[in-house]
Amino acid sequence: MAKLSTTTRAALREQFPNLARDVATFPVREGEDPWTLEEVEELAAFLLEDKARLEAELAQADQDLSDLLRNSGDGAGDDQADYGSSALEREQELTLVNNMRDLLAQTTHAIERIRGGTYATCEMTGLPIGKARLQAFPRATLSVEAKAREERR
Repeated sequence: MAKLSTTTRAALREQFPNLARDVATFPVREGEDPWTLEEVEELAAFLLEDKARLEAELAQADQDLSDLLRNSGDGAGDDQADYGSSALEREQELTLVNNMRDLLAQTTHAIERIRGGTYATCEMTGLPIGKARLQAFPRATLSVEAKAREERR
């Protein structure tokens, strides 16, 4: 587990004023140790850093996409292969932007769940998600069982 700086801990206390109290209510699966404040602070710090990174990357990707769309008609005399290549590039950039938006939304939702004291609870079943799953994928909102059920549909 990474050691958080005093500055980071202060920022976390500001962002999550009830975290020390709420962490005791975060559920765990049978056989797991209860969540510690340090474990949740580490996940919260990761999510906040990732949110800032995603927002910056999304702003740049939006700009790149705007540039691509603005310049898509500039090729007087371009052949069909050039048009196809440009269309493919725009489609790839649009997919990238949409994926980043989805990841940013998931990250923001996870932060709100920590802030609201509902983190680590499966949104489908109300049961614990599991520490190992959340430490591997802090944005998880479903337990492994609920996610498997969802994917079978």
